[in-house]
Amino acid sequence: MTKQILWEPTNIEKTQLYQFMRAQGFSTYNDIYKWSVSHPDQFWEKIWQENQILHSMGYTQVVDDITQMPGAKWFKGSRLNFAENLLRYRDNQNAIIFKKENTTLQYYTRRELYNAVAKVASQLRQWGIKPGDRVAAIVANIPETVIAMLATVAVGGVWSSCSPDFGVEGIVSRFDQITPKILVSINGYYYKGNYVDVSEKALAVMDQVSSIENVIVIPYGESQTDCFHENVQLMTSLLSAADVPELVFEQLPFDHPIYILYSSGTTGVPKCIVHGAGGTLLQHLKELKLHCDLRCSDRLFYFTTCGWMMWNWMVTGLAVGSAIVLFDGNPFYPSVNALWDLVDEAEINVFGTSAKYLSASEKMGAVPTRTHALGSLRAILSTGSPLTDESFDYVYRDVKANVMLSSISGGTDIVSCFVLGNPVLPVVKGEIQCRGLGMNVQSVNTQGDSVIGEKGELVCRSAFPSMPIYFWNDDTNQQKYKDAYFNNNDNQWRHGDYITVTPNGGVMIWGRSDTTLNPGGVRIGTAEIYRVVEQFSEIMDSVVVGKQIESDEKVILFVKMKNGSILTPEIKKNIRNKIKQECTSRHVPSIINAVADIPYTMSGKKVEIAVKKIINGQDFVENKDALQNPEALQYFKLT
Repeated sequence: MTKQILWEPTNIEKTQLYQFMRAQGFSTYNDIYKWSVSHPDQFWEKIWQENQILHSMGYTQVVDDITQMPGAKWFKGSRLNFAENLLRYRDNQNAIIFKKENTTLQYYTRRELYNAVAKVASQLRQWGIKPGDRVAAIVANIPETVIAMLATVAVGGVWSSCSPDFGVEGIVSRFDQITPKILVSINGYYYKGNYVDVSEKALAVMDQVSSIENVIVIPYGESQTDCFHENVQLMTSLLSAADVPELVFEQLPFDHPIYILYSSGTTGVPKCIVHGAGGTLLQHLKELKLHCDLRCSDRLFYFTTCGWMMWNWMVTGLAVGSAIVLFDGNPFYPSVNALWDLVDEAEINVFGTSAKYLSASEKMGAVPTRTHALGSLRAILSTGSPLTDESFDYVYRDVKANVMLSSISGGTDIVSCFVLGNPVLPVVKGEIQCRGLGMNVQSVNTQGDSVIGEKGELVCRSAFPSMPIYFWNDDTNQQKYKDAYFNNNDNQWRHGDYITVTPNGGVMIWGRSDTTLNPGGVRIGTAEIYRVVEQFSEIMDSVVVGKQIESDEKVILFVKMKNGSILTPEIKKNIRNKIKQECTSRHVPSIINAVADIPYTMSGKKVEIAVKKIINGQDFVENKDALQNPEALQYFKLT
């Protein structure tokens, strides 16, 4: 099959990746990639040096044993502070640009950000927060959240946040495990023009998480703040103080924890995944500067909540010196063009979103090429699920022709990417551009062999700095951690994605390996079917799963129809014919049903496993608060 190139870079010699390649003596990405995974100690040391990591003590060894997974130790002896590296620029250039629904932009300079962090950090120290103490947050994607996170990490605390649209049970199931001393909470947020009060939810969390000793409330909107108990400080009071206390950054080991992120929790209690300072910083800087070509003068945006790892990833843009653009609200309010308006208004250079957003933008009729300039925009990043061929076409036809469209994939597990974009390589329709530097990613078949041009499981065969340092409350043998990624004790990270590494070095993701369909003993990735279904203008969304019928598995497709459309026998016939034509006869669904909605996790991922359990008569999803729309689960009953 001929590869269709949709975009080719120009002036690649000006990109940071090209300059980094040349400095190491390489002329192609393939060559530097091979070097980065065969000499990881040299590669990651170069990343440290090139980014001039601020530190108080240097390292004695880059890595002790690259084959030890988990357990490899990176940059032994070094001491640093993650927040200090993000706050290294302290002048009057913009650090944060913020917009909430239907309002004008607000600007925060680097100096204003630094001073605000100093004030909140001082309060945390007065409350006795020490290195390793946890600060939990129920927060929206607003500047005060960034301030509170940086203040927490500056004093050595560990930050963990949930989006305010989580239910109480979902928040408590996360925070109660990590026993935070401090709760940071907004009192409400805006969505589709409406104000949603969060104060009662925050009070319920405070009541059920007994370790909370003090609270910082971020007044944000219309609800009262005087309902909180006496051990409370208003963020507005802290930030309005005239004096700016000295900001002392705790100098801590390379792997000192800074973030606790969570698995979706749809099939049980969420796993608490702990990430270290140095590994997170190096990995993000590598991805932002080399793979996204992000620069000090740029503006970086990601449409994300504070319960998704892309928020953590975006905030590290401050370490590059770029301004980060925050948005709180519905991406299609007050119109389908809300985020495209923001690109022009805030002059965004790197725009991050989800595959779901791009698909919905197309189906809702947004054509930015006709309505927007998008002159500043040079890169669009997409993650959350595989980007379909139709979305590739949509971007280059209806959004902007001269833009690097980077489909990226990694996860909460590594707070970064395994595969992502590349400013010196072309964009090929349907493909992720490359494997990330320093990430020894292979497609492995059922015999355990690395394969090119064939489908297999995504495996990372060497340690990397942003691996979780541990799971919270895991036993001393880290058994939960090992079970999650290292089955069979073969010292290979098994990520759970079903992929193909193409001969040109690109990557195609076919879906999760734990939801791979298996009709007639043939493995089929769910993304293969989604790529076809997305082509039907009558269909807004879909989910496909396997149902065990006697000794075989049947493919079952559920579709959410576009407003006004009905799933007719003719449409079903057309879907089946199209799938058979573009895939194989084994991909053709045995049953196609219409449903009112498709369930998603809070981070925007389709809940295939829960749907599969329901239609196979297994246990219902255990933690509905982990879903954006738990009511959608009721529709998955086969008749």
